[in-house]
Amino acid sequence: MPPSPSASTTTAGAPAASASAASSPSSPAASASDAPGTVPPVRPARTPSRAPTPALLASLLGFAVITVDVSAVNIALPAIRTSLHGGMAGLQWVVDAYTLMFAALMLSAGALADRAGARRAYAWGVALFTLASLACALAPGIGALVAARVAQGGAAAIVMPASLALIRQAYDDPRRRARAIALWTVGGSVAMAAGPVLGGVLTEAAGWRAVFLLNLPLGAVILALLARTAPSPRRPAPFDLAGQATAVLALAGLAFAVIEGGHLGWTSAPVLGAAALAVAAGLGFHAAEKRHAAPMVPLGLLRERKVAVSLAIGFAVNAGFYGIVFLLGLYFQQLRGMSAIAAGLMFVPLAVIITSTNLVSPRMAERIGRRPVIVAGQAVLALAMFVLLPLAADTPLWLVLVLLVPTGMGGAFAVPALTALLMDAVPAHRAGTASGLLNALRQTGGAMAVALFGALLATEGGTGFSVTGMREALVAVGLLLCGTTALSAWLLPRDGRG
Repeated sequence: MPPSPSASTTTAGAPAASASAASSPSSPAASASDAPGTVPPVRPARTPSRAPTPALLASLLGFAVITVDVSAVNIALPAIRTSLHGGMAGLQWVVDAYTLMFAALMLSAGALADRAGARRAYAWGVALFTLASLACALAPGIGALVAARVAQGGAAAIVMPASLALIRQAYDDPRRRARAIALWTVGGSVAMAAGPVLGGVLTEAAGWRAVFLLNLPLGAVILALLARTAPSPRRPAPFDLAGQATAVLALAGLAFAVIEGGHLGWTSAPVLGAAALAVAAGLGFHAAEKRHAAPMVPLGLLRERKVAVSLAIGFAVNAGFYGIVFLLGLYFQQLRGMSAIAAGLMFVPLAVIITSTNLVSPRMAERIGRRPVIVAGQAVLALAMFVLLPLAADTPLWLVLVLLVPTGMGGAFAVPALTALLMDAVPAHRAGTASGLLNALRQTGGAMAVALFGALLATEGGTGFSVTGMREALVAVGLLLCGTTALSAWLLPRDGRG
């Protein structure tokens, strides 16, 4: 979802950085190892202070690059299909390879930022993201492009928590830091709005590869800005290798089963094998987290009602939003025959609604409580799934834009209050862990929605756009959102607060 005034929210396609950015004295990317007594204290960096502007610009630009890249790629998908001769499954993997690595590695990215220092981790992430972007631009086929997108997703997971850590390090004054974080979140909204338009322009003018080549000069600028920022403090935070590996395997197996199940058949051997791998890896993840001295996902957190409900809501909300974005990119171009530029422009009103609603949501939560805001936001997003059911090739464009209003309002209304509720529900030293877990579940929800929509949208042969499949996917995600709406109305505290 798009960013809100809360530093824990994210744009469509771009996961949020840790919410501990504004509270942790050492690193905003706190990991699950933050439990008292398990991590040595921070070693202060003995370096002269430097002007904070380069750190802010580097953080904001990195967030914008990752956000633009995701939303621009959605518009470039039809061109990628034509150029690389990929089917719907290939397009799903182009999106989900990035999102799944983002989700899985987000769980432990905070620990890496702590161990390496925010500036160094950010530099590593930006450099890897830039090289992966070059690999995407040079990809000779769908397989190579998907592999490069995996590397991009892993790099983005490193960049996001470190970006807010840089801001926390650069601004000692809480008021100036709050303004800097607000600029960071607004930058994400602007990037999300510009992404589809920029993707359309680049795809039309220079081809889809230009969407990735744009990241090369931007990456160089970010690295130059980092050279002007002060070194970051470091601390030896433990790394949960077994938990991280099993998390990646579980998500990859689940995504393969859902994506390929719609194309190879749900009872085919590869699909059943992937499903079995997902189950086995999930059990392995549970065992690893139970035994690890400093697990990246403390299982006790998942037994807290407000935490568990918040994670379920985050999954469902992103499933709705990501599913719609993936659907619309194909609907405008494949079903309506619009150009990439025209399709990108169709997203601008949606982005404006999202940004405006993000600004209203925190104020409403203060007035009436978080619970009604969260419930209402989900209900509106669920409604959005059902009002889109009549979409067809001849639906007037003005009506399409009207029908998209609930999509822009729903998640943007719920997410800021949801994030604040989760942060209040956990101890301060678990804020980074909870934020990383929420964003990992949100990205997973988005990835599963892309897998589901893609499996149902593809016509026989995988080259067309199935209106029937579109409606089936909308109903499925709509029912999921109805379920989480009822769950939150029943289980969340009536005052909606911590």
